[in-house]
Amino acid sequence: MAKEEPRSISRDLQELQRKLTLLIEFFQNNPKVIAFTKSPVGQYLDRHPFLALALLVFIVTSAVPVGFFLLLVILTTLVALVGVIILEGLVISVGGLSLLCILCGLGFVSLAMSGMMMASYIIASSLINCRFSPRPLTQQNPSGDCQLAMKATDFKGLYQE
Repeated sequence: MAKEEPRSISRDLQELQRKLTLLIEFFQNNPKVIAFTKSPVGQYLDRHPFLALALLVFIVTSAVPVGFFLLLVILTTLVALVGVIILEGLVISVGGLSLLCILCGLGFVSLAMSGMMMASYIIASSLINCRFSPRPLTQQNPSGDCQLAMKATDFKGLYQE
């Protein structure tokens, strides 16, 4: 049963990879995405993936505070219709300053989150590549160190040529 378990995991990973590939192809073939990637902003974000991920995390996390601020503006506008105009300016300015502080904090949080997400992606993908590489079992290092095993096989190939 121990030999069948990695095969099922490998099969599951191949199925997941196929589904992710289909999802990526769907997004890449979308006309709006194609138009955005051809724009100068899209090309800049394509060259800077960390900034693109940080921007995506920032947009997602800042949606709730911006929504609360817009709700505050609408409510104070309704109150101003009743007759409290001076209070409306004060409430909107205080709300705007608090929104600015929240968005600055979310900017730092999004940079930290995108850094952790990219680091975990790199670590997970290298571990998966190390574990499920198509090398025969004879080339794997018994100590389990994938990097050393790959370097050792690369050097053996260089000396044989």
